[in-house]
Amino acid sequence: MVIMSYTYTSSVPEYVGKKVKLRGWIYRKRTSGGILFLVIRDRTGIVQAAAKKDSIDKRSWDAAEKATIESSIELSGTVKKDERAPTGFEVSVDSFKLTGLSEPFPITEYQSTELLLDKRHLWLRSMKMISIMKARSYIFRYLREFHDKKGFYEITPPLITSVAGETGADMFKVDYFGQEAFLTESSQPYAEAMVYALEKVYSFAPSFRAEKSRTTKHLAEYWHLEMEAAHYNLKKLMDFEERMVGSVAQKLADKNQDILAQLGVDPALLKKIKPPFKRLTYEQAIDLLNQKGKSLKWGDDLGVEEEKLLTEEEDKPVFVMYWPKELKPFYSPINPKDPRTTLSVDLQAPHGHGEIIGASERVWKYDELMDRFHEVEAAKGVKFNIKNYEWYIDLRRYGSVPHAGFGLGTERLIKWLLNLDHIRDAIPFPRMVNRIAP
Repeated sequence: MVIMSYTYTSSVPEYVGKKVKLRGWIYRKRTSGGILFLVIRDRTGIVQAAAKKDSIDKRSWDAAEKATIESSIELSGTVKKDERAPTGFEVSVDSFKLTGLSEPFPITEYQSTELLLDKRHLWLRSMKMISIMKARSYIFRYLREFHDKKGFYEITPPLITSVAGETGADMFKVDYFGQEAFLTESSQPYAEAMVYALEKVYSFAPSFRAEKSRTTKHLAEYWHLEMEAAHYNLKKLMDFEERMVGSVAQKLADKNQDILAQLGVDPALLKKIKPPFKRLTYEQAIDLLNQKGKSLKWGDDLGVEEEKLLTEEEDKPVFVMYWPKELKPFYSPINPKDPRTTLSVDLQAPHGHGEIIGASERVWKYDELMDRFHEVEAAKGVKFNIKNYEWYIDLRRYGSVPHAGFGLGTERLIKWLLNLDHIRDAIPFPRMVNRIAP
């Protein structure tokens, strides 16, 4: 006896004139006389099924009639072409089973953003969110593939740390068995330690920021891709970044056109994203912004408005290099050609999506690192607890080498590539200043 296997809705067109078995959830439902039209959803898409009262047994009809939106179901039937159906194909049902009856679904058309966030666990079933989550998974895969092919090792740094950044002000404190600790804002120090063992490493892990920001590009918890490599300088780092971002964009455009179509993203726009990217110094960026009507002076940081103004006419990301030392952390080395600046670079996404990567060479000499600690303390009025950094300082005592690295905000990359209005839709369960549930 041959037992039919289940078919995904996306494969239904391959079975015209043949019988299939489907299982999924009811996405839409309507009645016309003695016919029930059911749009069935699974992870691959949707397909319409038609159940006729006089063509199926009573048990199947009663179950189909009882089934509500988002009920889980199983059915079997014959596939036929039908241009009136949403996908151009329809399954004529011959048996129907109600697996899990859904209560009246609380999400209907034109719901508020807050309700959709409150019901995020249910809104993830929408076709839009399904498409975004698929794209997210592929983007993660393409980023990993790029690093793996370049000979990098993936590492797994801790998420609880005693290293409090520059002040710890933007970090979440935790009680670690009576000791003060923090949820990590960056795995960089641990990646730097691994450089001395594996030379080229990357981590893909959550990072946490306690900034009380309500912009469209901030999350309190986000997935952070961080790379560190021995013997890299700023130029090699930027070359790597633009090839990486270009590779992800090209793969999305080539391999995921069905997902992009669901989200209204033109693959042709992604195909434009390839090296080289425009490169500006910080000073050039300030001058350009002032030409566009801003009144910025040396040492000013770029906010959301400035980032948008800088990149609104661009189709590809823009590098902004050599930031003032006052704006960068202690591990960014001083630029020998301009002591006011550091060997650092940010990558700004086009059309105002904002910074997606922060990068720099790393201070690798012991004396220079200690000087930078004291310099930042004096400039920002902070006091480092050097004891917490002893292990990090040790890296400069035992066989140090020049190295460089970056941190990529993955959700910011997703927001830009998919042209999303808000970063909250780039992650399944967003954590923001006003939201910790569901």
